[in-house]
Amino acid sequence: MRVVSGNFKGRQLKAVPGVTTRPTTDKVKEAIFNMVGPYFEGGYALDLFAGSGGLGIEALSRGIEKCVFVDREQKAIQTIHKNLELCQIEAASFEVYRNDAERALKAIIKRGIQFQLVFLDPPYKQQKLKALINILSENNVMNENGFIITEHGSDVQLEEEIGHFIKEKYETYGMSSISIYKFNKKGGEIGNE
Repeated sequence: MRVVSGNFKGRQLKAVPGVTTRPTTDKVKEAIFNMVGPYFEGGYALDLFAGSGGLGIEALSRGIEKCVFVDREQKAIQTIHKNLELCQIEAASFEVYRNDAERALKAIIKRGIQFQLVFLDPPYKQQKLKALINILSENNVMNENGFIITEHGSDVQLEEEIGHFIKEKYETYGMSSISIYKFNKKGGEIGNE
């Protein structure tokens, strides 16, 4: 597992010890960023089930200004810190929190941050993707040109439209599928008040 492209290209990343975390393969990572980027001029990213932090680190490598990493497992948090250190990423470019997804989202919503990229890659057995996308939709935490990138089992079919977001791309890679959602400008405006 490595950083595929950008400033930290080629850096090897550590995986979370054990079998509870399923890292996104380099091939899938590259495909995701080709669909939503591949490079960025600033903006914030949220890696909500961060695991080893591979997706968020890839986003930082490709020009995202700051990434918020969240995972509820202590081993994952330790691995994220190790990987950020291996890539020599400046402390101002990231925040790392040990928390579950819903609690973390509530705290983030209170801060009023808007994201360019949100990665949702929950454990396949406990998928709550639709509920999480609805929370993002209802609370105006996405830039108008932002993407929600979901990774899920290939047996899961997500709706074409969830809240204010419309499925823009869908690809399958073996047992994994990627569904990418974008803000639906035609679906009515979200108030900023």
